[in-house]
Amino acid sequence: MARITIGESTFSCQADESVLETLLKENIQIPFGCRQGVCQACLMRSLDNPPPESAQIGIKHTLQAQNYFLACVCHPEQDMTVALPNQQDAFIQAEVIKKQLLTPDIVHLVLKYQTSFNFFAGQFVNLQRLDGLTRSYSIANIPHQKNILEFHIRRLPNGQFSNWVHDELELGAQLTLSTAQGACHYLPGRAAQPLILIGTGSGLAPLYGIITDALNQGHAGPIHLFHGSRDLNGLYFIEELRDLAAKTDNFHYTTCLSGESIDSDHIQGRANDVALDSLESLGGWRVFLCGHPDMVNQTKKMVFMKGASMADIYADAFHVLQIEN
Repeated sequence: MARITIGESTFSCQADESVLETLLKENIQIPFGCRQGVCQACLMRSLDNPPPESAQIGIKHTLQAQNYFLACVCHPEQDMTVALPNQQDAFIQAEVIKKQLLTPDIVHLVLKYQTSFNFFAGQFVNLQRLDGLTRSYSIANIPHQKNILEFHIRRLPNGQFSNWVHDELELGAQLTLSTAQGACHYLPGRAAQPLILIGTGSGLAPLYGIITDALNQGHAGPIHLFHGSRDLNGLYFIEELRDLAAKTDNFHYTTCLSGESIDSDHIQGRANDVALDSLESLGGWRVFLCGHPDMVNQTKKMVFMKGASMADIYADAFHVLQIEN
């Protein structure tokens, strides 16, 4: 008999019960639908012990690596502390140690933390200032011993948090961080698989981390990055990425401008159109999409029609009302 802990409560899970059945029996309100592991409405996460592999069938590999599971088909083999995806915030403190403009509208923010903090490059965290105002931003760096997190924060015309970061946030200030969330990140394995990454504006942030992570872990397949913007104010890290492409045989970098005034160093057109026009088929490719939600949602359909498996499509749409970046 396993013990299931959720919040401050612990319950016994009988041998013939699933985690979902145990929690519902105890009047814990858990979303669910088919009860057969198909709809994924009952997705949960184990915060300590790994769930049974049978409870992870059909879930993206990146979520499996974070101990997500389907409660309706999970018959635990050991005690588990579980949470719903939106009930995981375990906040820690971090200090602003760097703030630098990358473009007139995008600032590079670097935070240093002391408490143990686990994340994958490309995930996002909730940043909270002292008055409680909170926004979500994607992590642009890989984990390392310096205990830092990097973000590329774009100023929005009416963005309360982003304007504060640009105009008022000072070095040494404290911010509160949630646990890292999201499935848009690199996982080792299938090292020869080709990768395509398409981003707009500060959507480069998670893609930059994913590329760095893939190369650091020895990914040998081709890696194609297409970064786009309407004008030059949305493009940055150009020289750094061109240098990386020049030094790395399997990394290819293309910048795209969709506005009327086109710089000769960049391809004219939207990044997703340019990317997909350059490839006949995406069968067998792993796809990462980050940036404006219209671009992300449209391109998800386009890459699927080009042959990419839904299991190999990872997306992070920057919704303005929820994510100011």
